[in-house]
Amino acid sequence: MTTTKPTVRELIRQHYSELTPSERKLAGTLLENYPAAGLASITAVASNAGVSTPTVARMIKKLGFKGYPQFHQALLHELEAKGVGPTQRRNNWLSEAPETHLLNRFSQAVSYNLEQTFAHIESARFDQVIDKLADADKRLYIVGGRITHALADYAFTHLQAVRPHVTHMASSSGTWPHYVLDMEPGETLLIFDIRRYETNLLRLAELVGNRGVTIVLCTDQWGSPISSVADFTFNCWVEIPSGWDSNIATMMLLEAMIAAVQEQRWPETRARYERLEELFDMTQLFRRFI
Repeated sequence: MTTTKPTVRELIRQHYSELTPSERKLAGTLLENYPAAGLASITAVASNAGVSTPTVARMIKKLGFKGYPQFHQALLHELEAKGVGPTQRRNNWLSEAPETHLLNRFSQAVSYNLEQTFAHIESARFDQVIDKLADADKRLYIVGGRITHALADYAFTHLQAVRPHVTHMASSSGTWPHYVLDMEPGETLLIFDIRRYETNLLRLAELVGNRGVTIVLCTDQWGSPISSVADFTFNCWVEIPSGWDSNIATMMLLEAMIAAVQEQRWPETRARYERLEELFDMTQLFRRFI
């Protein structure tokens, strides 16, 4: 099976327990503004993190790099991967594809994506997000981009049945200031953004963050720029043998969120489901077979 190399972010998390306090300080700085914080010279990276240059050198060796140039190059490759379009993605896969049927390669890639995605989710952080999504006393806003609007639509369709006060923000960014106008501190914005990342979604997140709204971001393994302003970020692995990225791992995470919110609110949600079914019966939108 062909798998992608771990990102620098993944390596930092894998080796975090081995790091000294000063190295952990450096790791925190790198993750806080990833990957930009590691793209400067070694002296600049050390200065920005408030550590010594030898500390930087020691940490990157613990991550498995021979030296700073190799570490720097790895970050540059990740940055380049963020911006590639469908044609280049397909070419990358073709150049590395094993001689097996596409169905097998696709299945292996999706399985790997699911494994990596859920392995990198901290259960405590997940539970904190569920508390936010389940709090019906505070409005929940949901938005996606050019590709991820389908995920936002799916999230809205289910969550607005699970709890009240859910708003699906229109796809036109020109309407977003109208939503932001009414946002209150303590409310939540669930936002989806994968490569190639959308500038308008970043601007929205910056506006919302300044209003004290909790931002929950679902992005890819490289991380949308929105990660720098989000309160909670979930990285979902997306690469498949295709010119397009996959939303399967993101959808699995989303369905886990929906199920968790439902369970947390079950008595209220059950009553809400029953009222919704009564309305469906009145409209006769669906056929009944019993």
